[in-house]
Amino acid sequence: MNQDIYLGAKEFKKKYPKTIAFRLKAHAKVASKFVDNGEKVKYVFVAQKNFKSYEICNTNIVVLTDKRLVVATKRLLFGYFYRVITPDMFNDLTIKTNIIWGKVIIDTIKEKIILSNIDPNALPEIEENVSNVMMEEKKKYIQRESEVKE
Repeated sequence: MNQDIYLGAKEFKKKYPKTIAFRLKAHAKVASKFVDNGEKVKYVFVAQKNFKSYEICNTNIVVLTDKRLVVATKRLLFGYFYRVITPDMFNDLTIKTNIIWGKVIIDTIKEKIILSNIDPNALPEIEENVSNVMMEEKKKYIQRESEVKE
């Protein structure tokens, strides 16, 4: 298991205690299966992947690497769910907040991923990290595409 992922999730949870997240080690183990050795982990955060804030049993770990965004969760009994958002698929990031928790909505070409039950104090940090890395990588991707066409 990539210890950077687990330690990053643990640090995030400690820094933002109002965030609801369970079983960090199990989720980190799933995420580390899909982060390649050549990828550098830049940021890790945890949240609930759901539509309603009262659904609190869908913890996901979100790993931002220098190449992509990995969203992973270990199911309770067996199996796991895993999504990858590459810079070319990334459209927009929306932040919503209310009194108790905040939401991060990642808009991709195919779907919207809603991550909720996040400590509102964490939202600016999440937005800054995800937006900066994804836009930087998207520029590189567009530049490579234009070079290939020429």
